[in-house]
Amino acid sequence: MPIKAPQKGDFLISEPFLPDPNFKRTVILLTEHNHEGSVGFVLNKNMHLSIEDTLEGFPEFDVPVYNGGPVQPETLHFIHKLENLEGCLHVIGDIYWGGDFDALKVLIDLGKVNKNEILFFIGYSGWSAGQLDMEIKEKSWIVSPAKEEFIFSNNTETLWQDILKTMDQKYAIMANFPEDPSLN
Repeated sequence: MPIKAPQKGDFLISEPFLPDPNFKRTVILLTEHNHEGSVGFVLNKNMHLSIEDTLEGFPEFDVPVYNGGPVQPETLHFIHKLENLEGCLHVIGDIYWGGDFDALKVLIDLGKVNKNEILFFIGYSGWSAGQLDMEIKEKSWIVSPAKEEFIFSNNTETLWQDILKTMDQKYAIMANFPEDPSLN
């Protein structure tokens, strides 16, 4: 089967034995991919913090914050379904990235944002020009079209396996590989 070239709106699913601890058994939503590089956010690394714990003065809004990746861990990012949020960038379907943060806080304070339509991330995953393409050729990543039901899934502990199980037989088998084959 030919390797799928990545594009904005795809999932990057780490290969079962990817040694990098930042990306072990992760699913990344690719929000940008072009000749300059790539940006995405890890969807299944819950930091077990709420946005209120992370930002002082943020409106009451009890949603988790995820570790988006190892790049710029002092930054906060968000993906959402708020197409009218000024400054947001379209990713795929009705999924958007970023936008006017002050306007977002007002919408949250007014109760106009559903907790199931937004995800917050500390840091992001980034690749320089050509780097991600090379990692895919080295078989570090499986590229698959993103599915909205997985982006906003509450099953972050099993997200990696859940997505692989929906793919062809080869990947469904990978979903059951042990994390450490030496313990098998």
